[in-house]
Amino acid sequence: MAQTIGIRIVCLVIGYAFGLIQTSYILGRINGIDIREHGSGNAGTTNTLRVLGRKAGLIVFLCDILKAFAAVVLAYYLIPVLFGGGYQELLYLFKLYTGLGVILGHNYPFYLKFKGGKGIAAMGGTILGFHGIFALTGFIIFFSTFFLSHYVSLASLVLSVGFFVEMLIFGIAKIGVFATIPENVLLEMYIVTFVISVMAFLRHHENIKKLLKGEERKTYLGKKKREQD
Repeated sequence: MAQTIGIRIVCLVIGYAFGLIQTSYILGRINGIDIREHGSGNAGTTNTLRVLGRKAGLIVFLCDILKAFAAVVLAYYLIPVLFGGGYQELLYLFKLYTGLGVILGHNYPFYLKFKGGKGIAAMGGTILGFHGIFALTGFIIFFSTFFLSHYVSLASLVLSVGFFVEMLIFGIAKIGVFATIPENVLLEMYIVTFVISVMAFLRHHENIKKLLKGEERKTYLGKKKREQD
């Protein structure tokens, strides 16, 4: 038990280290600005898109997804090497802890006084590294919500809820690899996923207020519409 707690901590540390790669901040510095001092002040994809343009926004989006994906996959293969192969039933749980670490590092980078992004692209990368079906449904959920509403914040919140609900469905129905995971491990997976989802809502609390008031800013990928927004 003590060793598995240690492995959880290792996964969080690995994830946090990857999360510290602040793509939007780095790209902003390359362009001579601190992205956190412009636009919404958020060090993430949407603010980069609005401040530095579509190309910069796409770079940040992809890099933030890839850093989470890389961390989750690395932990999945590294843990058996470091601690032995007796943890097969826990590997998907370790993936989630690693993803949680990436999101924490992205949202709260210590070297930027804990002022980072909102962790949605990092959550997307976590989902991508966690399970292929989850990645496909997450892609559909996020982009269908976005293109229907043009609210990135709403799409992000729906994605986070969808991730948790899908975890419950797959776990309760024992679909695929979930059939081999013990109930106590599944329960912990539900809890970690719930924490990830709650963090998304906490980081979007101002956006939620604006959505409820009808004051949230829409985002368009087309140049002309974006300039009119």
